[in-house]
Amino acid sequence: MTSAPAPVLIDAHHHLWDLDRRPQPWLDDPDLASINRTFTPGDLRTTATQPIAGRRLHSTVAVQCVPDVPETADLLALAEQEPLIEAVVGWADLTSPAIGEALDRLLAGPGGAHLRSLRHLVQGESNPRWLQRPDVERGLATVRDHGLSYDVLVHSHQLGQAIRLAERFPDLPQVLDHAGKPPIARGELTNWRHQMHRLAGHPQVVCKLSGLITEADHATWTTDDLRPVWDTLLTAFGPDRLMFGSDWPVANLAGGWNRWAATVDELLTDCAENEIHALLAGTATAFYRLPAPS
Repeated sequence: MTSAPAPVLIDAHHHLWDLDRRPQPWLDDPDLASINRTFTPGDLRTTATQPIAGRRLHSTVAVQCVPDVPETADLLALAEQEPLIEAVVGWADLTSPAIGEALDRLLAGPGGAHLRSLRHLVQGESNPRWLQRPDVERGLATVRDHGLSYDVLVHSHQLGQAIRLAERFPDLPQVLDHAGKPPIARGELTNWRHQMHRLAGHPQVVCKLSGLITEADHATWTTDDLRPVWDTLLTAFGPDRLMFGSDWPVANLAGGWNRWAATVDELLTDCAENEIHALLAGTATAFYRLPAPS
């Protein structure tokens, strides 16, 4: 008789940084002053106390912040020592002819077995077809051939690039970070909704339920502001292709880990237990090839 899946919670998207070890220049923005300090796994453990559907934090996926291979090496070494972190989304230069060698070194280095996906901050690229550049596509093919996945980080106006990526790489597992950053604060979701349904038509693409509160008004957002996005994601992808992520500590700018977790708990009210398991653990476990929770 097959036992039911363990009722655990996986945070599939959070960050960590030690400013004494490695600078994070993006934190120099005055609007980010409240998170311009070091954040450790211990800080996350202390912070993440709110259960979702009765589940408490079990394990996580740590995600890169800067386009810097040494930062990825740091995260991998940390994952080797820190039981909470089961996988790392890292960075390597997709445009480099030597990306294969760079990935080989990361995979063979301390904690290299925890590297499961790469990410580039496409949201900061001005080229409207950056993901379709020949050198980038060559790099993405190398990522695929190394058995890795790809985290897609784009703004809503860049979703066309994500759709073209899905069309051109049907055999590369892809996850859309932060639901493509819908313009919640502006309330202009029509085009985003259309693009999300197009992207969801590609079965190798899944989506993170993450980063939404920082796309809403940081001070005044409510669950009702997020519900149209939730309804679209649930319709387009279904729970089996959605995964929970906190985007902590960036989430602290708009309420923090626990408030976001409480909001997700509310959004899941009408979901069946198997749907809740998929969104809170199953999808992330399958996509990032995590060990089965005991």
